[in-house]
Amino acid sequence: MTNLCPECEAELRLPTNAMENELIACPDCGSELEILSLNPIEIALAPQVEEDWGE
Repeated sequence: MTNLCPECEAELRLPTNAMENELIACPDCGSELEILSLNPIEIALAPQVEEDWGE
């Protein structure tokens, strides 16, 4: 399975055992990506988790 990185448009090769909501890293730019759907394949930048430091 292949798709393009939404950040740098590099070709991504998804592992055959890839799962929805799995986080992967782009091998070219290092962006953290989330697999939103496998059929059809949809990949987006992973949401940034903001720390609230207990506030």
